[in-house]
Amino acid sequence: MKRKLAAVAVLSATALLTGVVQVSTAAQAAPSPVSPAAQAAQQRADLIALANGQAGKVAHALALGGQEQLVAKDALVDADGTRHLRYERTFAGLPVLGGDLVVHQKADGSVISVDKATGAQLALPSLTPQIPADKAAAQATGAVQSTIGIAADEDESPLTEVHQTGAAKLVVWATDGAPRLAYQTTVEGLRADGTPSSQLLVTDAASGQVLSTHEQVRTASGTGKGVFVGTVPLTTTQVSSGFSLKDASRGGQSTSDLKGRTSGSGTLYTDADNAWGDGTASNGQSAAVDAQFGAAATWDFYKNTFGRSGIRNDGVGAASRVHYGKNYVNAFWSDTCFCMSYGDGAGNTHPLTEIDVAGHEMTHGVTAATANLNYSGESGGLNEGTSDIFGTMVEWYANLATDKPDYLIGEQIDLNGNGTPLRYMDQPSKDGRSADYWSSSVGSLDVHYSSGVANHFFYLLAEGSGAKTINGVNYNSPTYNGSTLAGIGRDKAAQIWYKALTTYFTSTTNYAAARTGTLKAATDLYGAGSAEYNAVAATWAAVNVN
Repeated sequence: MKRKLAAVAVLSATALLTGVVQVSTAAQAAPSPVSPAAQAAQQRADLIALANGQAGKVAHALALGGQEQLVAKDALVDADGTRHLRYERTFAGLPVLGGDLVVHQKADGSVISVDKATGAQLALPSLTPQIPADKAAAQATGAVQSTIGIAADEDESPLTEVHQTGAAKLVVWATDGAPRLAYQTTVEGLRADGTPSSQLLVTDAASGQVLSTHEQVRTASGTGKGVFVGTVPLTTTQVSSGFSLKDASRGGQSTSDLKGRTSGSGTLYTDADNAWGDGTASNGQSAAVDAQFGAAATWDFYKNTFGRSGIRNDGVGAASRVHYGKNYVNAFWSDTCFCMSYGDGAGNTHPLTEIDVAGHEMTHGVTAATANLNYSGESGGLNEGTSDIFGTMVEWYANLATDKPDYLIGEQIDLNGNGTPLRYMDQPSKDGRSADYWSSSVGSLDVHYSSGVANHFFYLLAEGSGAKTINGVNYNSPTYNGSTLAGIGRDKAAQIWYKALTTYFTSTTNYAAARTGTLKAATDLYGAGSAEYNAVAATWAAVNVN
């Protein structure tokens, strides 16, 4: 690309927020080129800095108490200048769990609305805990130890060993609308199937009661039958020994070989001729091809569909680790290592590297970086549903001949041993466990099954109701109220869900709030009263969310 002497438009974060663009003229020479990824990262950093600069004014406008402060987590600006400022909250310097909120402003800075994870006022009688930190940590560890050998549900492998990691941290617990002093403790361990466990427990600082337990390692159980992506292009890096599976064009994301271990970063794959794997599980590189391509497809989907630069939108690529453990029939995402890990399945011959598994798990990272939906109750179902939705969309985006896109989750890993998928989006109850429609008991289901309401909503919004064949797969999607829906297409449905996730959902969003958030998103994208808006409203009614 040739350099040109020209007027260079400098579009700063201030310009994005105010609509004012400053133009400077390069009189002598054009500036050094800056990569699009670097520009996006700097733009996001500038926006967050500006949001932090407004934090005090926002707190005052919301009539927050003198001990409360807001810390910007993310900031988005629509094409019309509308701002969406996402904040975490502190109280007397302590993190407030469930205190997150999103402020929506016009381009001139006036507030349109605010979405809060909790509407409760923060007023604590004392900041002195009745239980010391070391005792709280021991109590949290003991609570997890008491579950050794016991699976929370039939799909979860029980814990076999447990140990505390770090000290208990004092926080304010506000998720349930009754703010009080609490401790947050990380307890790590190992499950019987080899899956690592990293549980984040919140305990009451007065009584020691466990208020919340959150497994930070996201898993998708299954067994695969070989390598899935077929022959695909890979972007690699030239090194002294030949080439490595590291992709500088996608934030440096890479794939390494754990060689049967369950910890560490593994050994980065290298190859002399840049021709990787042979499509068989016996060739260790073949699973690495799946993993590297899955990460690239997920990156490209988010980048080209939503303009998102990486999982955290900071231009940094995630790592993939293959050949995790021995006979490990699972795959998982971990925020701690910012990485995906894939087992080789039964007999170490069935790697779990299907592309919708990769998209699903890495989407947990996107959710953590945005709404951070709590992994329990209805918000947990929305968390899992979001991963199913965008894992499916990654599969449609990749459009592989060897794994034709569909609305079936994990259809090729054959967890059930009879060729059936893990989950069905058109009629979730076909798996025998998931919910088709909302009810007051949905929040008590395992999050993989309460996700059925979100999955069903998305399918109906995208494709409509009734019997039909899509891309060679037969579907028949019912509605709670007997209505007939036409669908608006998966691309528009995905835009609405992503907009709601990143702009309106908070950590405590339930299905009723998801309805409100997606209607707001449809208004932002397509207009109030538009066909898309009306379709969103009708589709929520079709899954009994009113």
